[in-house]
Parts: sequence; structure tokens; C-alpha cells
Amino acid sequence: MLFGSSGVRRKFGYDLVSIGLSLGSALASRSHEIILGMDTRTTSPVISHAILAGITGSGGTALHAGIVPTPTVAFSARYHSAGCMITASHNPEEYNGIKLFNPDGSSFTRQQQDEMEDRIPSPCWAGWDDQGTVGITDAITPHSDAILSRISIDENLPVVADCGNGAGSMVTPTLLRDAGARMTLINCNPSGHFSRPSEPLESNLPYLGEVVRKTRAACAVVHDGDADRMMAFDVKGRYISGDHLLMLFAKYQGAKRVVTTTDASMLIEEIADVHRTPVGDAFVSEELLSWGDFGGEPSGAWIFPEISLCPDGPFAAALFCEIASEWNVADELDAMPRYPILRGSFPNSTARDTMIALGASNPTNGIRIEEEDGWCLIRASGTEPKIRITAEGRTKDAAERMFERGRSLLSMTKTA
Repeated sequence: MLFGSSGVRRKFGYDLVSIGLSLGSALASRSHEIILGMDTRTTSPVISHAILAGITGSGGTALHAGIVPTPTVAFSARYHSAGCMITASHNPEEYNGIKLFNPDGSSFTRQQQDEMEDRIPSPCWAGWDDQGTVGITDAITPHSDAILSRISIDENLPVVADCGNGAGSMVTPTLLRDAGARMTLINCNPSGHFSRPSEPLESNLPYLGEVVRKTRAACAVVHDGDADRMMAFDVKGRYISGDHLLMLFAKYQGAKRVVTTTDASMLIEEIADVHRTPVGDAFVSEELLSWGDFGGEPSGAWIFPEISLCPDGPFAAALFCEIASEWNVADELDAMPRYPILRGSFPNSTARDTMIALGASNPTNGIRIEEEDGWCLIRASGTEPKIRITAEGRTKDAAERMFERGRSLLSMTKTA
């Protein structure tokens, strides 16, 4: 299977470059004009050249946006036939990948991905007199303008931004400044080398709470490598969990129908009607096509249908700053209920086979075990050779019991 839960993703090498050439040709066979963007990884340019060769060699038109966030490509796809982003998102630097988008910003559905895989064995190469073209385009300005038209931030609101040396560096600092914020920037140089692990987990950001306190900032916003994710810190320098950010965004927007994933907390069900999907923002996006006001998953992927069906880190950062302008976010968070939730990941080179042995019909969807006072989800990562376990309980003991139940099942399978 070529596509995972978030496009194509693997360690960089000849195989990935070859896939880029084939996917470019397959994409041109169904979409005449494609906008292409890439993240800051050192391997992104060579993959972009391969994709461009596939598109133009098959008679298509490619418009290169350069280094931009994934949501910027997804937003700008509305002006073209499709969008293509070269990124491995939050994965380590040795990884890279390819994401494909429809004009509404939604990721290619499973059916569309299957159609792309079917096209790959028979590339539609054009003759010498029917080659395609490559142009340059500004995707940042229309995306930023759309966000600025929807956001209002207090003048000189003190904000810390940590873009992790990723593609968010090209948009979020300037966007928030233009909206009126007074910025303190960390890791906002798009160098191609990550100064911290790209995934915006609390454990990867041990320094940021102190920066918020020392600069007397109202908040901090954080991105992963391609800025489709956004996590945040409150005025006290406390990392905000993804489940509480989901509640905060839903409450502020008045969203009554929320789409989220099977690994999200039970908390959101206390303030909204909820539809749950398998883990992966593409599944949330696909569900939002037919139902829901807002969607997201606790990893930091927030989808606002009013702007796009792609997780939009810059928009989420700007909206969070607006919330910090109007509300005391720390007080809001303190008033929210809390259920203990535990997350862990375990390296496993045969993760898919292990999950099938556990009885999962789809390894990345996994198995969810529910009890009266808690649940656990065991699933293969769609992007890395890992198995992830998430458990929640109404009490700490219940959460720990559910987590251990999941880990015990995994351990028994590994030794079988």
C-alpha cells in the first residue's frame, strides 16, 4: 500500500524520489493544473523536481509555491485542479513524503488514493511537442489575507511563536504581526534542520513555558514541520493538552457538531454532538464534507471548514491569539473538567502484522476497548513503525488499568 493515513511518507531515498516522479505523472493524468509546495527539509527540493518532472512530462501544468505550510497549499488548491505538498509533517528529518489535496482543501479520499495507485503502473507520458509547463506562484498572500479577514487580535498582544524551523516560519510570525501581535520568535528560521523534535509534544518543548513567563506573553503557539499542527501554552506558561484545545476552540466558536478521532477524550461529548473517525486528519476532513461545524484531533490538527478542509496551523494560531485577547484562557482551562488520559508509542517493525494478529480489520484504525469507566485504543501508526496506545479513565486508576490492558495485549501478541 503506497498511501498511509496522511499521504505517502517514508525515510528519504531513491524509492521516495521515484514515487514522486510516478505520482506527478498520475496526478497530471487527472488534474491539469497543480499547485506544489514543500516544507523546509533538505530533501524536499529533489522530491519537488521529481514531481515536477512527472507533471510536466505528462503534459500538465505545475505552479511552484516554494517553501510554504501544508495548509497554504491546501487553501490555494481552490484556484487550481489539485494541490501537492512535499512534507513528512511532524516526522524526524530523515523522513519525507507527499500529500495530495482537492480544491476544497480536503485530502484525497481513500478511493482517490486507490485511483492514483492504479494509474502509477501506466504513466501518461506526453510527446516532445506536448510537454507541460512550470510556473511560480504566491500562495502565502491569499492564505494570509483570508485569515486576517476573519481574525481580530488586540494591538501589541505579546505572543511567543515556535515554528520548529519548519514551513510555519514562512507564514505565522508575519501573519500574527500583521494582525497586531508583538512577537517573540523561537526556531523561526526555515533552515531545514530542526532545533527540536518536530512533533509539538509537551516533552519536546521543556523551555517554552519559562519563555512565556519571562516575556510576560499572553500565550505561545507552536507548529510542527509543515504547520498543519498547532499546539499552545497559556499565560501561565502551561502547555495546553490537545483535548482541552479541542474544547476551547469548540466553545469559542459555538460549534455544536464536532468531528474528532477515536483517541480523543470523552470530554468533548459534554459540550457538543460528536462524530468519531479513525485517527488521522484525512478521516476527520472527509467526515466534515457531510457533517460538522468544526473538527480536530488532540495531536494538534484543527480543521475549520469556513477556510479549508485541511488542518490549518496558522489559522489555529491566529484564532487562539484572538481567544487570548478576549478571554482569560487560564481561567477557562481551569474550569474545564479533566479525565486522566495516557498516551504511549512502542517501536514495532511489523506494526501492521501485529495489529492484524490482535484482530484489527484495519491496522491504523486499530482496536478500541471500552469499559464503563474508561477505554483504550491500540493502533498501528500510519506514518512510523510504531504501535500507539491511548487510554482514558474517569479516574487515574481506571486510566492506568486501561493502558495496562492495552500494553498487556500488545505484549502477548509480540511473544506469540
